[in-house]
Amino acid sequence: MKSLLLKFSAIVLTLSLSSLSDTKQNEKKQSFQGKAYYLSKAKMNLGTWGARLTEGQKKEIEARLKNRLQKSYVLTFNKEESFFSEEDQLDAMSGATDSWGKNFAPGDQYKNVKTNSQIQNQEFYGKNFLVNDNLQPIEWVLGKETKQIGDYMCFKATASIPTNELTWFNFSWSKLRDSNPKETDTIQAESKAGEIAMTEVEAWYTPQIPVSHGPMEYWGLPGLILEVSAGETTMLCSKIVMNPEEKMEIKAPEKGTQVTKMEYQEIISKKMKEFRDNRSGRRRG
Repeated sequence: MKSLLLKFSAIVLTLSLSSLSDTKQNEKKQSFQGKAYYLSKAKMNLGTWGARLTEGQKKEIEARLKNRLQKSYVLTFNKEESFFSEEDQLDAMSGATDSWGKNFAPGDQYKNVKTNSQIQNQEFYGKNFLVNDNLQPIEWVLGKETKQIGDYMCFKATASIPTNELTWFNFSWSKLRDSNPKETDTIQAESKAGEIAMTEVEAWYTPQIPVSHGPMEYWGLPGLILEVSAGETTMLCSKIVMNPEEKMEIKAPEKGTQVTKMEYQEIISKKMKEFRDNRSGRRRG
């Protein structure tokens, strides 16, 4: 009887210690928190059409598009999770929010590096979607170059990522290959069959903040990503607040129709094709 009581006591003690350990680990994870503020700047690319414009006209267009070319974001993070969201900005000319641009802009994004999961809230013409998928795999090449960003020493890393994987929330008319034959011919002439468009990415991360988080689709480095350049866009961290007094709860978005990234792309491509066909029909009528 005494032996059974001793065994029972040992089991209870083990469970208690295990529970205490889990609690401490969770508290440790939650206590290591931070907020990183980013400013994103994109170059205005007007293509061949822009060559016909005067410098004054280009400046006017740039002013009108300022809220799309320059955006502010906040990344809230702990050891395992992060939540990335855009700060609302008013249109530079009208004072209104950019409702059209929001249809093709990245929504609130939750990432969990432990479970390799990403959940992103996307609104497309008034309908909410929860895009639930794995984190974008990135094969980083770590460099030896360093530079100072604010108070943090950063190291350079580079990667080559399929462009479509970085812009899955956006829309391109080039994806609609099954509509106008002339359009299809143009698309095929612009890209060789079988080739995948790639984007060269340059990132700067700091081991002083030992988390694998970063803005947008970027993650997986041995330190927080403070700067990243891809294509025409550069995103730079302007401010970091570590372990704020007020504890932050990081939660994944919950409202919306659940889809994968590929399914979401199919949905918006189908809807945009309907818009175009309806518009063409009205013109012919």
